[in-house]
This record gives sequence, C-alpha cells and structure tokens, in this order.
Amino acid sequence: MKFFNCLALAASAALVGAAKFSQEEYDSGAVHESLMAKKFATWDRRRAEGTYNSEQYPSVDSFVECVNGVATVVPGDANNTFRCNNADLYNFKTHAMLGSFTGSGSGSWGWVSDDGREFAAIGQADGTAFVEIGPNGEIIYLGRLPQYSEIQRYSAWREIRGYKNYMIIGSEAYDHGVQIFDMTKLLDLDPANPKNFTLAEQTGHFLDYNMLPWGRLHNVVVNEELGYAAALGGTPRYNSSCASGLVYIDLKDPSNPTSPGCAGQDGYVHDAQCVVYRGPDTRYYGRDICYGYNEDTLTIYDATDKEGFNSSTVLSKLSYVGATYTHQGWLLDQNWQEYILLDDEYDEDEYAGPAADQYPVTYIIDIKNLENPIQTGYYKSKHFGVDHNQYVFDGLAYQSNYGIGLSVLDISGIPEDPTGGNVEEVAWFDVYPEDDAEPKGGVIDWVGTWSHWGGFPSGYIMVNTIERGVFVVKMKGFEGRARGKRHNAPRRIR
Repeated sequence: MKFFNCLALAASAALVGAAKFSQEEYDSGAVHESLMAKKFATWDRRRAEGTYNSEQYPSVDSFVECVNGVATVVPGDANNTFRCNNADLYNFKTHAMLGSFTGSGSGSWGWVSDDGREFAAIGQADGTAFVEIGPNGEIIYLGRLPQYSEIQRYSAWREIRGYKNYMIIGSEAYDHGVQIFDMTKLLDLDPANPKNFTLAEQTGHFLDYNMLPWGRLHNVVVNEELGYAAALGGTPRYNSSCASGLVYIDLKDPSNPTSPGCAGQDGYVHDAQCVVYRGPDTRYYGRDICYGYNEDTLTIYDATDKEGFNSSTVLSKLSYVGATYTHQGWLLDQNWQEYILLDDEYDEDEYAGPAADQYPVTYIIDIKNLENPIQTGYYKSKHFGVDHNQYVFDGLAYQSNYGIGLSVLDISGIPEDPTGGNVEEVAWFDVYPEDDAEPKGGVIDWVGTWSHWGGFPSGYIMVNTIERGVFVVKMKGFEGRARGKRHNAPRRIR
C-alpha cells in the first residue's frame, strides 16, 4: 500500500521554449504531476525495500574525518561509508531518533539565538523536529511540532523558512496551511525530555480557503526585511483566484497572520526569493522584487503592491535552452543583485539541453536588467545525479542534489566570468552511498538529500535526507563566519 498518496544563450527575456513539454502541459499541471508520480514511485519502492528502516543506520556521535575521499563510519560496510572531499562528518541522527515514525525528511532551515546558539527545524512527513547543533557539531534533539490537519494526513513535502525568531512551515498535506512557530520556546528545554508541542503552542496559523482552496501549498518563502511570507504552489491550479501563485502573508503580527492579496498572473510558482531590490536597475531600486521559479521560466515580479488578487506586476519571464522544470534558485549576492543561480529538477531525467548527459547543471542568469534577464552560462557538476536546492552564503553556493549529496561551489568569480568558467567545487559529502557501485557512481532518481542549511556562523552544515535522517558536516579548515554575515559580496575562495 502506498505510504504517501553546448552553450546556447537566451538573448532577451523572450521565451526560448521548453525542451520537452508544451505550454498547456505546464499550465495544466501535467508536468508537475508526472514529476510527483515519479517521486512517489521511487519512495514507495524504496520503502518496500526497507530503505526507511532506521535500525540499519547507526548514529554518529563523534568526529569522522574524510580521508582519501571517504568518511568511514562502519569499516567494511559500503552503506555506511561516505564519499567526500574537503568535508568531514561530525554527527548523524536518524529520523526516528528525531521523533519521527514516518522516517521521511524534506525541507529544513536554521536559526541562531541572540546568544549565538545554533538551532534547526527539520521537515518530516509527520511534522517538524527541532534540534540544536552543539559546539562540537552534535545534534541535540529538543522536540517537535505535529503537522496541522483536521485529520492525520501526512505529506512527504514540508518546506520551512525563517522569519526573525520564527519558523514558517508549509506542506502539501490537505488543510495544512502555514504554521508559525517561535524558536525561542526551545531555549530552556531539557534534551533529556524532548517536548512534543501541541498545535495550541504554535504562535500562529494561516489558512484562508479563498487563497488556498484545499489548504495545500508546495512551498513558503519569506521577505524578512518587509515582514511577510508567501505561500506558493497552492492546489488546485484552477477554480482559484490566486491560480497557485504567490499568496502573500503579513507576518508583522505572527500570532494573527493575514493576507492582503496574491499574484497569480503567471500561474503556478514552485519556489521564489523575495527581496528589497538594491541592484543596478535604477528603475526598481527599493522596490519589493520576487524572483519566481515557475516550472518553465524564471519569472520576475514587482511585488510592491500586494493588495487584492493579481496585484503584483510581472516584469519579465525567461526560459532557457533545456528548460524542463525550473525548480529553484538564489541570488549570487543579495546586496548587489546582478546574477541568479538557477536549477532545473527535470532536465537530467529528460536528457534536456546541457543536462542531456545527466550531469546536473547550475544555470547562471544575468538580472542587471529586471525587464530583460539573460542566461550567460552554466556550471556542470562532476557528479551523476539530479539537482534540487541551493542557497548562497559568502560567495559559496551550498547545494542539495538528489543522490549526490551536499556540494559546495565557489561562485564568487561569476561577476568576472559570467559564463561560469571559473566556478569550482570546493567541498562535497555524499549522504547516499547506496548508488556508489553504479557505473557512473550515481543514479537519476529522487533519493538522498532534500535540503540543508549552510548559514551557521560556526560553519557546521546541517543536511536533511529523505530516507536516513540528519547529518552535520563541516568543510576542512573552515573557521566560521561573522554572525549575521549571510549574503555579502562574493569573493574568491583560495
């Protein structure tokens, strides 16, 4: 029984066209449904094979160095020997050890308290686990918040973003909406007695059926500076005034979140990043700009006006050669917004464009003109697999890629060479050794890591996997970063 239901560049913002699917297939959701069906098939198969059985994964409670390209947890055990480069393993805990009985991980995010302690929210199919990352990289389980639904409806999709001292949590589960949880509730908890929070103990909850007709959403994003979140990818796509676009949520009073309106002009939004614009396009300086990853395009919105339905303005839409499922991306530099890194979740599976050899591609987009973004280049991964999520901290792109694990790219040289010719991988940790014996050292499948958080001042990186649990790794020689220094000007790492 199922548990969970060569370089061709775009010269302007005009659509280049998707490689494999028609516009109707994107608009109807057929492409998304086919991708989700592939994931369900993989997860059901892997669960039947026992991959989610936590007993086979020993906890790692002490430092394991990456030596000669491997971090060996259990000598002689291939499934507990991890390929790596320039990254050491500090700790690992299974999802069961973090309070989950479903054993299925998803999104995650990090938070640093005023006194410098480091915490993470771990998305799981049956709720959100909360942990502290200790001074030696140890994972300290503190408790969990259950999923929000009138009846127990689990979903493998749970995405999380931070807003000040709160975590904003969304899910594809029916009637879930958006949960708001105050992370300061963790500060005085006793790890010997992890706390199962009740729904009454969450700070706030947003669920407006006019905006989210089934209470389902695929993702959440936050503009912390302007005090709002956006729920993305609501279901269904039609018979909805918001058309699965950006549903804005005012967070100025986290205990009473409300929505001023939504942006459904370009339909379904899978992921986004919303910021106050301070880039070179003077026409929009100081405006609220959202970069939407909308299945077949990068869609740029002026979200300054949020009142009412279809309130925001679409400034441009850009597709690219090989576009199959525009999934997620991040600004190269949040202070001076000139470039975006973008990933496509389906191009490897569909042998599309630069990913036809099934090695993941990170696309580089020049956004110096918000009304006319252009693709300038790309970076090809050296690992066989599927890309998923990436975030940028201090000139480094931290990527969670299915089957591949965590990759860290030095992308600080892109302003000097926008073709991506000087992008280089500086660290790698493979959390999915089950595919190491494959001919290309990996598989094209929806396995391994889903998300991570690389913004802790200590330099510890938390990696949340689908099947196993949570890893904490750190790059060799990384002494940490100044607190609050997240997306500063890129620099070359030598």
